[in-house]
Amino acid sequence: MSRIIRLFAVFLAAAAASLLAAEQVALLSPTEAIKLLQRGGYILYFRHASTDFSQNDAKMTSYEDCANQRNLTAQGRAEAHAIGQAIHALDIPIGKVRASPYCRTVETAELAFGRAEKTQEARGGPAQPVDPDRYAALRKLLEQPPKRGTNDVIVSHGNPFHAVTGLPYLDEGEAAMVQADGAGFNVIARIKKDEWRASR
Repeated sequence: MSRIIRLFAVFLAAAAASLLAAEQVALLSPTEAIKLLQRGGYILYFRHASTDFSQNDAKMTSYEDCANQRNLTAQGRAEAHAIGQAIHALDIPIGKVRASPYCRTVETAELAFGRAEKTQEARGGPAQPVDPDRYAALRKLLEQPPKRGTNDVIVSHGNPFHAVTGLPYLDEGEAAMVQADGAGFNVIARIKKDEWRASR
């Protein structure tokens, strides 16, 4: 039993060291990130733009039931449109655009990129929040490099990003730049909604 306890202690120490090392990795600046994005080869994970927190999803009957979900505000719609315009002006090539099937994520994707492939994998679940496999499908999406010369986009929520990375929550409209190698992924930059235009 003592051997098992020692092995478990070693495992915990290694995990803690790994997390500490990950936290100490310096992220790229928005300007550095955009230069790489212009060449393609990355994934942009966006949290949806600004929403109305007086609304919630408790009474929704389906993903298409927008009236009973938390939706984008007028400001959020303007943010999504501005993000898309800035990315286009920066000549950042965009490939696949996947979105969580909620109305706020689909609308953010459509306003920014003109299209959205609705997919539950971008959201995670359905499963109990304590299920360690809840976001397994999202992890697989984040591990798959995009087609050469393009960047794939995922528009989703704050909880899934936090769950799969352990990093602080994205703000509404903020993006994480992800580098994938087919077997894993790393977050190498975070770009706030106003930093796209500032980098032009």
